[in-house]
Formats: sequence, C-alpha cells, structure tokens
Amino acid sequence: MNSLNQRIDQHLDHLIGLRHRLHQTPEIGYEEFATADLIRQELTRLQIPFVAGVPDAPTATVATLGDPTKPCIALRADIDALPIIEQTGLPYASNRPGMMHACGHDGHTTILLGVAAMLKQLEQELPVCVKLLWQPAEEGGGGAYRLVDAGVLDGRLGPKVSAIFGLHGWPGLPAGIIATRPGALLAATDNFSITFIGSGCHGAYPHLGRDPIVTAAEAVMNFQQLVSREIDPTDSAVVTIGKFHAGTAVNIIPDSATIEGTARTLNEETRRQVRQSIERRAAAIAQANDCRLQLAWTEGYPCTLNDPAVADFVATTARRVIGNDRYLPVAKPSMGGEDFSYYLQQIPGCFFLLGVRPENLPVYPPLHSDRYDFTDSAMPTGVRLFVELVLAANNLQYTSA
Repeated sequence: MNSLNQRIDQHLDHLIGLRHRLHQTPEIGYEEFATADLIRQELTRLQIPFVAGVPDAPTATVATLGDPTKPCIALRADIDALPIIEQTGLPYASNRPGMMHACGHDGHTTILLGVAAMLKQLEQELPVCVKLLWQPAEEGGGGAYRLVDAGVLDGRLGPKVSAIFGLHGWPGLPAGIIATRPGALLAATDNFSITFIGSGCHGAYPHLGRDPIVTAAEAVMNFQQLVSREIDPTDSAVVTIGKFHAGTAVNIIPDSATIEGTARTLNEETRRQVRQSIERRAAAIAQANDCRLQLAWTEGYPCTLNDPAVADFVATTARRVIGNDRYLPVAKPSMGGEDFSYYLQQIPGCFFLLGVRPENLPVYPPLHSDRYDFTDSAMPTGVRLFVELVLAANNLQYTSA
C-alpha cells in the first residue's frame, strides 16, 4: 500500500525525534513516569482516548481506536530501560546515569506511537477495534502480568481482546527483516539461589570443618549433567550459574557458600523436570558433604508460545506487504525470555522479531549491551506490519480459539 508507506515516511522524522528523546531519558521498571507522560502527550495530540495507569502499574497506558462493537485485537510495546551505563557515544545518549535503553524499548514504544498515528487516520476503515498497550517493567518486573490482572484482555478494561501481537528489535537480523515461528519462540526464565551451610575452619585444617565451597563447586558442575543426562537430547534446556559467593580470606574455610543461577526451558514438562532435578541434586550433594541446604526458587516468565495460526497470519502478511525476501522463518527458539508470554497464556497471539542490524555492518551490539541502540531505519517496517496486521485482521484464524 503505497499511500501507507507515504504516510509513514511523512511521519518518520517526528518518530525519530520521539525515539531519540526517549533514548535520552530512560527509566527502569514501574518508574517510567516521564516516558508515560510523553506517550500520553502524543495520544492527546492525536485525539486518541486512553487510560492512564492500571492498578499496580501506574505508568501503563492503554489506548483504544475503532468501533468497540467489532472484534478487538491488541498491539503491545514495552517501555522500560535497564540499569546499564551507556557507552554508545551517541549525541542522544542517556542523560540519566546508570540507565539506558539497552534492549530497544525506546524503539518499540515509538513504533507503537507511529502505529497509533496511522490507525487514527484510517479509523473509519478499520475492520476491528484496536487496543494499544504501552506496558511497563518487561525487564524482570513482569508488567505484562499486572496488565493481564487488571483486565486489559478479558473485557474488564476496554473491549475484550481476541488476539494480541508484539515485536522485538533483533540485532541478529538485518534492519527491516521480519521473523517469527509457530509454537515456542522464547524460553521460560526461572531463577534460583542455593546456600550450602557447612562449618568454617582454618584452611590448613579442613578436616576440622565442613567445606561449603567445595560442596557448592560440586553442585555447579553436577547441574550441567542434568541437561546432558536427564533432558531428552531433542529438547532444550540451559542451567547457568551466574553468581558464586563465599569466603573472606584465602586461608579460611567459610561457614557458607551461595550460588545463584537461571534455568531456561521451552515447555512446562521440562520446566518442572529441571526444577525437581536441581532441588534433588542440591539436597543430595549437601547431604554427601555433611552440609545443610537453603534453596529458593523464583518462577520467571513462562515460555513465549505463539499460536500457530496467528504466527502463520503474521508470516503471510509480512510476505505480502514487505516481500518474500524480507521475511525469515525462525528455525529454532531463543533461550532468552519475554513477559509477552503472559498475554499468550490468555489469548492467541504472535510475538515476532524485527531486524535492526544496519545492512552495512556484519555484526551489531547485542541486546543488553552498553553499546546497543535501536536502529531508526527499522521503524517504518515495524509500523507498517502492525498496521497491515490490523487491516487484514478479518482474515485472522486462531488455532487455540
């Protein structure tokens, strides 16, 4: 649709300016008040009604366009930043020490503002009602869960939603490429902390104590056997220990040692299996070394499971509007995670990837890098695909409906 491309191009300079403003003023989860204010100012300028905040998520913004008596679909953008010191050297780099948009949520937020502007112009032609969600606290805060709990999907807050779509900038793909897959796209993200409690003593006389460091080190290595020997080789799981805390001096065996890690899985059965195995192995290793055990398990985001029919709808639409050569099926899931999964637990939907790597660069800084920046040239593709998904929504089928 050339007229849509022209409209996006006419709006692009404004969007780039918005994105750079957002990049300069990053805010972490549930503290995105300036970000929310900018979003709401834009919606007010566009004369789009919105709800400012929901219970336990005051920085969320929920806007609605179109006829509420028609079926409703939702589009989501996350708005929070990360506690990272930016090293990009950009003229619009973060002016807030210790915070930056290292995951590209400034780009996601701006794309959805562009979509809002385009849909407002087309409002009388929309085949569906559209709910736009600017969601806080994706980075570990579970903002999606709070929006679901507030009723953004089930009809308690605005029209009931039939299907939902979201995107994420992806530095592993060239700018403007769209990619997704049916079923598992991203992993469940559980975390754990295990403290082995022994008996401290002088390092020269280990027989007089019970060494928690050796015990914890044994657990670190043993957990890798969990994946290689308990998980079906055709399945996927990751157990990573990211923290190891113990001791105060080189010649003292401490009373305790703590390891902290993450477990990533792609289905609920494996998720349960990994937790049970870690708990069993940790208890046995503690007992074998005559140590006591304290274990805390924190459930993270569920696996991001795309509805197969909705994923096919995204693929078909992408091929039609941006070309066969600009759509790539995702061959295998990523073990990263996303709280968009909470929406997909409730209704059919699809999360897809938008390439952001400039085509003249062979590699690009990864997500959560202190040198990452969302690529402005990718925004028109994100805006257009969202709009085209709305315009074609009458063709949407749901595998899980």
